[in-house]
Order: sequence, then structure tokens, then C-alpha cells
Amino acid sequence: MKHPLFYAKILLFGEYGIIENSRGLTLPYNAYKGTLQFSSKLNENESKSNKSLHKFADYLKTLSLPEKFSINISQLEKDIEKGMFFDSNIPQGYGVGSSGALVAAIFDKYSVNKISSDKILKTDLKDLKNVLGQMESFFHGKSSGIDPLICYMNIPLLIQPNADVDKIGLTESKDGKGAVFLINSGMPGETEPMVQIFFEKLKNEGFRKTLKEEFIKYNNNCIDSFLNRDMGSFFQNLKHLSLWALDHFTPMIPRKFLKIWKKGIDTNTYYLKLCGSGGGGYILGFTQDYEATEKMLKNYKKEIVYRF
Repeated sequence: MKHPLFYAKILLFGEYGIIENSRGLTLPYNAYKGTLQFSSKLNENESKSNKSLHKFADYLKTLSLPEKFSINISQLEKDIEKGMFFDSNIPQGYGVGSSGALVAAIFDKYSVNKISSDKILKTDLKDLKNVLGQMESFFHGKSSGIDPLICYMNIPLLIQPNADVDKIGLTESKDGKGAVFLINSGMPGETEPMVQIFFEKLKNEGFRKTLKEEFIKYNNNCIDSFLNRDMGSFFQNLKHLSLWALDHFTPMIPRKFLKIWKKGIDTNTYYLKLCGSGGGGYILGFTQDYEATEKMLKNYKKEIVYRF
């Protein structure tokens, strides 16, 4: 029997800002994926995953989910006892949705009222995001639900300030000079400590002011210009966004990347931003000339996400 695959995701724009009502833009990243599998003889990693699913099932029992989105927990528990685990190559702690893919897989298999991701109504997307967020909170303390939603839907999504979600189309130019890319920091990040730093910063009135007046403005402008293919405006706002992050999100940027972060801004060859919560994992990059960027960052491990 073939098991459905659930892919990684990239949040292009909206990291942290979504908490404060900014917009977000996210797309699937099919280089990494996971699926639910069974084994009668679990190896060490499979056993670890199986035990984690036990705890997750116990957590799901504590939730009061709307009837429309209820989960068949008794069947889930039976399958866990039979040796079910999540077989995934999505790196954990890298900001590409490892827990989101797991939540999406569980919801897809055990939701009582099956909701086809390609036929779901826009009116249900917001409620589904909230339900998936409650489920994913087991892994991060608090989740917006965006990661598991994108993993479940497997299409680009636009997140609006009122938490509404829109399906969007993004056309990729496979032979384009420009690219969205990832740089591997070589170490996983932990979401919860980074989010705590952000909430501590929010207690400062000056930070709240610059977040709303600058960060969210640049973030939303980037989304508009990217969707409209206005690359002049896009990279102008992206430069402001990258510089703002360098000034205000320094604790979330791995120290050894501060130099190349600034170099991108100074040379206008590429611009970097956080991928997810930061602190490690991947760093997200944008360039109009990937060939030139490749030469400048030849000592770093990179992956192309999207061409334009």
C-alpha cells in the first residue's frame, strides 16, 4: 500500500511578523518529505519516532477540536501499537517544517471527516489552520498552524493579517538567473528559545514601534512586489528587510553568518533573512544573479528552492 507523502515548506516572508499581524508567504519544498510507515522490528530511529507518536497521541486527547476536524485517536493508538512511525528526511530544527509534515500526515490519515486538500473551501482554511496549530503546539509550545497547513495543502499560500489564508499561483522560471536559496548553518535551531527572545523584545516599546512601522511594512511590500513580479521594488524592500533583521534579530542569526549577511547587503549581490525562527538551521537567501552569489558563497552549502 502506498502511503501519502508530506513535503517540507519554506516561509518566504512573515517570520515573527505573523505573530504581530503581518502577512506571510509560504511555499512547499519538495526536496524533503515524510510519510507514515509500519515496521514489526523498529530500529533505533523508528523506535524514537514511535515513542514520540505515543506522547503526541496522549497530547491530542487533551484537545477539544471542533467536530468537523475531529481525530480518530483510538485508531491512531492502535496503529502506534502496531509499530507505526514517521519516516522522514526533513531535517529537524532547520525551519523547513519537520513537525508540520508529521502533523499534516496524522491529520490526513486520522481525521474523521476527510477533507481533500485540493477541494477545501477558503472558508475552511482558517479553521483548519487553527486546528493544525493546536496539534503542532505539542512540538513548539505555541504554533500558528501555518507550517502543517502548507505541508497538508502542498501549494503556495498567502497568509493575511486577519489569519485568513488564500491559495495562490507561483510560476517558476527554471532557467531564470535569479533564485531563492537556502544556506545550511550546519547546526539545528530550537524554536522555543528564539520565540522567547522575540517576546522579550516585544516588551520594549521602541522595538514594537520599529517592528510595526518598518519590518512589517518591508515584509508586506516584499510579498506584493514578489507576487507582481516587480523585481526592482522587491529587491529594494528586501534590502531594507535584510538590514532590519541584521540590526534587530542579531540573537537569532548564527554568529558565523553575520559577516556574509552584511556582505550581501554591502555588495547588493544577495540578501539574507531568517528561515523560520532562526538560531541555526537554514538561512534564506535571495539573489538576482545566482551565479555571482554562488562564487561569493562558494564555501557554504547551498540549495536552490525557487528560480525566477
